[in-house]
Amino acid sequence: MPRPTAPPTGVRSRGMRILFNVLAVIVFLCAVFPVYWMLNLSFTPGDQIIQRDQSLIPREPTLLNYVTAWTRPAAPGQTDFPNALRTSLTIVAIVVLCALLFAFLASIALARFRFVGRRTFIVAILVVQMIPGEGMMFTVYNLIDDMRLMNTLVGLSLVHIAAVIPFTIWTLRGFVAGVPAELEEAAQIDGCSKQGAFWRVTFPLLAPGLVATGIFAFMQSWNEFAMALLLMKDENLTLPTWLNSFQSATEATNYGAVLAGSTLICIPVVIFFLIVQGRMTGGLAAGAVKG
Repeated sequence: MPRPTAPPTGVRSRGMRILFNVLAVIVFLCAVFPVYWMLNLSFTPGDQIIQRDQSLIPREPTLLNYVTAWTRPAAPGQTDFPNALRTSLTIVAIVVLCALLFAFLASIALARFRFVGRRTFIVAILVVQMIPGEGMMFTVYNLIDDMRLMNTLVGLSLVHIAAVIPFTIWTLRGFVAGVPAELEEAAQIDGCSKQGAFWRVTFPLLAPGLVATGIFAFMQSWNEFAMALLLMKDENLTLPTWLNSFQSATEATNYGAVLAGSTLICIPVVIFFLIVQGRMTGGLAAGAVKG
């Protein structure tokens, strides 16, 4: 009895390519559809959102949900959208600047110098990233309370900086280690000072890493909810906690305004990501494999 012959290599590779493409399309649709559905319902009148007969395109598109989300007055103990937006932008600016500054200096020290405890410090950075933030909520709450920084922008900014800086140091260390020190030495031979060689040769090569880690710090601080809800109140609430104010025990939830508010919160992150997406992709990939 003749044995069945295996399909040619070209046919198998084409079949695998089609299979991977189909899987990629499925993953893409699973990731994009919730965002599309949020946009769709944000333009749908509130009385049509809770109906079971939904449409992929709003039958009667309206901007009323966005007007409601933007102009909704603050309830007692809550805040409104403009104030929450101002608070979130202030905290994010502090977090990004401080995280990049401290992480940059730390990554230079870890990649270029050999000192006692260096390896222990690197291991500590990895271990800290494995601890879930919720497991340290009680400790962080007591620490911020003892420092008298409850319900202050500085207090929440310190918490966010502590949360994002381990990953920032780890990623930047990979970039610094990937830049040969011989480049600076060659620049010094050509007449540059040590500081000039660093700022003119090494620092431009680290720009993709700074952009990538800056975006990571931006998104982590912008979307953080649990610690902001625990440490902030009244007019100092951030945007994610402001969105939580739409849920009330005394009135029905305005789902249209909630979805419109969610869309408004996403806009700054999307704009920032579109501007620097190329550097972010290359930066994260390079930082992950170097060092």
